[in-house]
Amino acid sequence: MADPQRARKMADRIQEIVARRLDKGIRDPRLGFVTITDVQVTGDLQHASVFYTVYGSDEERQDTAAALKSATGMLRSEVGKNITARLTPTLEFIADAVPENAAHIDALLAEARDRDAAARAQASAASYAGDADPYRHDDEDDDEHSADVVTRQADPGSE
Repeated sequence: MADPQRARKMADRIQEIVARRLDKGIRDPRLGFVTITDVQVTGDLQHASVFYTVYGSDEERQDTAAALKSATGMLRSEVGKNITARLTPTLEFIADAVPENAAHIDALLAEARDRDAAARAQASAASYAGDADPYRHDDEDDDEHSADVVTRQADPGSE
């Protein structure tokens, strides 16, 4: 097993090489607007998972996936030329689910905001079931309480 720091450096280098090659252009009309988001290399440096996102519709995403699959060999040879490793890792392109997850989280947050607004509106029209302040305060009813204590002390046989 290789050093994790070396695997991370190799992953960063592979990300840079693949992104640069995609930027220079691959002559495939199916390739859309691709962003390489991350690369993960296995501990033995034999396999690299390349995560990408595509801007566009589902059809454009599928076309881009097919274009990347067909260009995997060419991209692997490009990586092999530009890294200093004995063996060139195999490349696997995986569509990153970050945009879909972000959209789902945004929808959940919007729903939570709507529910909070509805709860605030309902609370503003609500009234107390009993007294507004059910707790006894020291400045109120001190005279009644002290009179009750005095009565008990004056008549010890009543208890």
